[in-house]
Amino acid sequence: MSDTDDRTFSGELGQLLDRGDARSSRRRRAEITLHQLRIFWAVAHSETLTRAAKHLGLAQPSLSQQLAKLEATAGTRLFRRHATEMTLTEAGTFLLPKAEQILRNMQDLEDGLAQYSGGQRVTIRLAGINSVLRVVLPGAINAVQAKFPDADFDIQESAPGDILEMLYSRRVNIGLLAANSVAEAGVGFLQVPVIEDPYVLVVPERLDLDGIADAADLPADAAAILNRSIQFIFGTQHAKRVADWYDHMLPEHRVVAQCRSFEVALGLVRAGSGICLAPALSTLSGGTSLDGVRLYRINAEARRIVALVASQYRRQEPYESLINALQAAGASLALPAIRPTPPFLDRPSLSDF
Repeated sequence: MSDTDDRTFSGELGQLLDRGDARSSRRRRAEITLHQLRIFWAVAHSETLTRAAKHLGLAQPSLSQQLAKLEATAGTRLFRRHATEMTLTEAGTFLLPKAEQILRNMQDLEDGLAQYSGGQRVTIRLAGINSVLRVVLPGAINAVQAKFPDADFDIQESAPGDILEMLYSRRVNIGLLAANSVAEAGVGFLQVPVIEDPYVLVVPERLDLDGIADAADLPADAAAILNRSIQFIFGTQHAKRVADWYDHMLPEHRVVAQCRSFEVALGLVRAGSGICLAPALSTLSGGTSLDGVRLYRINAEARRIVALVASQYRRQEPYESLINALQAAGASLALPAIRPTPPFLDRPSLSDF
């Protein structure tokens, strides 16, 4: 739906929001537009006008003006303005779930009508984490293209939290992420399992940990590499869990680099800069295992890669075919060779990632 859409909602929603007196309610009031509801939703979830404007691709003055019009129509403040954030008032809290339902219903209506588009191209909008988009998605897209040659794809690589935001705002139809990476990942969506992605310890090829019962038995140069950690972080909680693992398993380690992509972290490991924890999928490229490294299994829960999808899309084409193709691609994917857990690391982990 474009942000310039001039469709409006009035009537029941306007009555529910009315906080004026009986005389004002009898006057013809301004109408609440879908554009204003989208702005309200974005501000409610972004907490600042600047972030909301960036999400919507709008100039901040225009966004502020539309928000003011919405509040004028509602007859009450929807946000409390603070120095660094905006929080919902009681009226705003009341409006938020109703606005979400209206926006969701309109998106569902448009997606449903797309089935009767008479040969027009259907765009499947999805967002996912890098490793899944690189390794699992390509084969699934090929299968869908063979069945629906008129379908095209709008694909966004994003962090788990951003994927959820795009799902809730209906900017994407399907999200591909680890279900255990975001606490509220399943709220309001079906979770369709795609693949189990185990975490591994990635070390340079020359660092042989096979059968090592005590890290103290390693030569000095090998021990030095083992105790240099390269940590991938995408959020405070994940960073803490990774740090806890290193502190528990390798208490003498020191952090030599923090990265925002597994690809960068793995490149540093290949060069001999240190070791890192990574999901096995991230070590694949085009179905080929990364060379120059060894992968060791660790005692941590695997990432459960899922397709998050609203229930109405699960049995609606072409989304159903894409979800089925993702499951088939996940089932047939050959993970890289993973060596057994070194004995000195073969103990329960204090936390999962």
